[in-house]
Amino acid sequence: MLQVIFLGTAGSLPTPDRSLPAILVNREGDLLLFDCGEGTQRQMMIARTGMMRLSHIFLTHLHADHILGIPGLLETMAFQGRENPLVIAGPPRTARMVSILNGLGCCVRDFEIRVLEMRPGDSVRMSGYTVTAIATQHSVPSLGYVLLEDMRPGRFNRERAIEIGVPVGPLFGRLQRGESVEIDGRVVRPEDVLGAPRPGRKIVYSGDTRPTNEIEEASRNADLLIHDGALADDMIDWAVETKHTTAGEAAALAARAGVRRLVLTHISSRYSEDTTPLLNDARKIFPETMIASDLMRIEVPLRDA
Repeated sequence: MLQVIFLGTAGSLPTPDRSLPAILVNREGDLLLFDCGEGTQRQMMIARTGMMRLSHIFLTHLHADHILGIPGLLETMAFQGRENPLVIAGPPRTARMVSILNGLGCCVRDFEIRVLEMRPGDSVRMSGYTVTAIATQHSVPSLGYVLLEDMRPGRFNRERAIEIGVPVGPLFGRLQRGESVEIDGRVVRPEDVLGAPRPGRKIVYSGDTRPTNEIEEASRNADLLIHDGALADDMIDWAVETKHTTAGEAAALAARAGVRRLVLTHISSRYSEDTTPLLNDARKIFPETMIASDLMRIEVPLRDA
């Protein structure tokens, strides 16, 4: 299971239909939050995602619309009796920001908050996957993130296994897990019965940024690219000035990188009534484009090759 839940999809300020930036990834029960705008804990309640299994919050940058949901989320988890540590990762100055937020109000928590300041290329190793920071280009120090699963074993060739004398049963499972087995004094290796290794899934989240070569390279063959698509193409001058990306620019990057699906988020309030201009600009370049909406869920399937 690899599911992405868009908790907040607005840019800079909320609208009646869009909360501030927050994206939750559920990978086999591991919960990771990318950015944490105001009211994120309420969005999690509405989405019924749970909070207690949340292990990491990855911040793209420290603009208020991406971080002001942290105090409320921490207090809600404390009220619910959380005991497990929580990691808050982000660009330089994240530790200072967390310290300031911790000083707000009279807070009593029974869980540890660990801060991790990351730079492009830094990785956090998880069970079966890695989250890596990538360089982005915004008006303050900023990062994007790549979630990349480990390579998976190749497809098990049952007929070949039987042909070379592996009895049907538990030895099949051991071979599929990458273990060699001994049968009548000879060793059967996983590569004797498995096809070529298969790639894990890849999700890229740009955060607020201009389109960059670093994001494009990191997005190569990604299953899902979640990119800043704040503005329509006729707002290109404003996008350059504010260091955001137009829908067409994001689509062109997705096409060059060969991604499977593009989701535009951080939607400007200019498009509160109608996001059609964004979608039209993007789809004429990259048809597999969607506009994120609050509480939208996307399942990212495994691929065979």
